[in-house]
Amino acid sequence: MGLTATETARATTSGAARVLAIDAGNSKTDVAVVTAGGEVLATARGGGFRPPAVGVAAALDALAEPVARAFADAGVRSVDHVSACLANADLPVEEEQLAAALRARGWAPSVEVRNDTFAVLRAGVAEPRGVAVVCGAGINCVGMRPDGRTARFPAVGRISGDWGGGWGLSEEALWHAARAEDGRGEPTALSRTLPAHFGLTTMYALIEALHLEHVEQHRRHELAPVLFATAAEGDAVARSLVTRLAEEVTVMATVALTRLDLLAEETPVLLGGSVLTAGHPQLNDIVRALLAARAPKATPRVVTAGPVLGAALLGLDRLGADAQAQGRARGYWEPGTG
Repeated sequence: MGLTATETARATTSGAARVLAIDAGNSKTDVAVVTAGGEVLATARGGGFRPPAVGVAAALDALAEPVARAFADAGVRSVDHVSACLANADLPVEEEQLAAALRARGWAPSVEVRNDTFAVLRAGVAEPRGVAVVCGAGINCVGMRPDGRTARFPAVGRISGDWGGGWGLSEEALWHAARAEDGRGEPTALSRTLPAHFGLTTMYALIEALHLEHVEQHRRHELAPVLFATAAEGDAVARSLVTRLAEEVTVMATVALTRLDLLAEETPVLLGGSVLTAGHPQLNDIVRALLAARAPKATPRVVTAGPVLGAALLGLDRLGADAQAQGRARGYWEPGTG
């Protein structure tokens, strides 16, 4: 539940109400305390938010550390509303569970939890209207309209139909490279470039190193940039994987636009996450070409603003803050735009 009408009116007119904005990803967390007038009172950064790995209680304990620092710097002990965009809040039921757990911390009487992809979307638009596709370690897509309608996917891996993301691309690249080296698959330079990244000379050596954990499993994500570099050199197999990712990005965006009845309207399609913001020419060019063919009214652009801005703007939306307040908050994270 959000603020009541009376609380919202009082908070907005006084400018004193505060939002605790949280963008918690797998690797890092950013928090900010923001007034209803859009003034940023304090910010802090913490570690990753990983309830599936450590449990909800431990994940919230880790989150409490940057929140405590931000509260201390802002000179407050609590706020009026928590706007939290969290990794691993993939299903509505998970959002509800995490919202209840956050409410129990006593940071605010009003709490709203969304998947962290919503933060990327809101950071990239002037109003809560559009579609965002995020491709980092994984891949996800959400859409929203000002009337509160949303479109989303479960985005929990292959069981929910997902393909792509840096981790998935690395797995695909390894699969093709292994088969190329032993003769089961099409030749590809990936059989050379992937092991070379770890100072090895063959895929056999890399397979052994990964299997015996001489190369730690989490380092597989380092192979996604190697895949893109190999594709840029013209390797057919690598290029086919980049093309497939572009197809997936386009399909997700088009489906979300269709669900929200936005396919025939000028609508921003925001591209975020480390893979989509890295400036890979082949990937970006194909995504734009496919969107132009399938969703001609869509206007794709890359989001570079920090997602915590999106969490703050979603919180200000809940307070009913005006455009001036939202512009003031945006100007903090994007100087010259407020």
